[in-house]
Amino acid sequence: MDHTVVIPPDAQLAPLLRAYDRAVAAKHRQFFIGLAFMAGAFALACIGAEIDPGLFWEKLGNFTSYFNRLAHLDTGAVVLSDPAEWFWGLRRWTRLLGETLLMAYVGTVTGAVLAFCGCFLCSRNLVSSALLRIVIRRIFEICRTVPDIVFAMIFVAAFGLGALPGVMAIAIHTTGALGKLFSEVVENIDMKPVEGIAASGGSWVSQVRFGAVPQVLSNFASYAVLRFEINVRGAAVLGFVGAGGIGEELIVAIRKFFYSDVSAILVMIVVCVMLIDTLSEKLRHRLLAMDERP
Repeated sequence: MDHTVVIPPDAQLAPLLRAYDRAVAAKHRQFFIGLAFMAGAFALACIGAEIDPGLFWEKLGNFTSYFNRLAHLDTGAVVLSDPAEWFWGLRRWTRLLGETLLMAYVGTVTGAVLAFCGCFLCSRNLVSSALLRIVIRRIFEICRTVPDIVFAMIFVAAFGLGALPGVMAIAIHTTGALGKLFSEVVENIDMKPVEGIAASGGSWVSQVRFGAVPQVLSNFASYAVLRFEINVRGAAVLGFVGAGGIGEELIVAIRKFFYSDVSAILVMIVVCVMLIDTLSEKLRHRLLAMDERP
């Protein structure tokens, strides 16, 4: 086989090279114009937010030194030199961390159930009433637009300190987030099973139960597991406003400058979230693999 490369004459090659150079130059101009635009937008944002770069640079050392204080006990020793002293409150912190996990679990399950009940009512392919779809979608939007920590503050003022406000805040926010995801899954199902049930005289509930749910159940479970991961992290923060869990202990340690306690609690939260992320990732992949089987 002949692999000879044919080079066109200079008269034909020159216009091609000039066109290539113009295209490269245009790409470079676009890049630098975009970079200048981003730099200008960043500068305007700094001015609008009244950010002082000099003050930021001056106080940057306080930020880095905070991590150094987290790595030392009150005696000045490194935390790893005395793990027993570092995790002196392990039993109490473990109980509070378990409370945080329960908050996330109950809130996720409650929100997933509410989202499951509402997602079919706002799907264009299952509901013909535009008014009903709009109302349900606006409810979902309100639930997910308001931050869960704001809901927690409201419920703490109404019901007092404890895990209940945290569970309610997580449940409401989860309802809005999963409701949108669930409805999008429902709107992409194969309508032939649904139409077959409708043609045979099945009710709307039967169409949803036997035509839609079997197609979306694995995706629903996958999204719910993913949301549980997010809610575990969120539940730890809700304790900052008195909504129970390990967050309450963490904010107390931060305010009292118990640096070693802060680092110990953070380590426990990070390890817990890492384990949950690993296990839930494997579970999600299995659920999606089940959905892809013929």
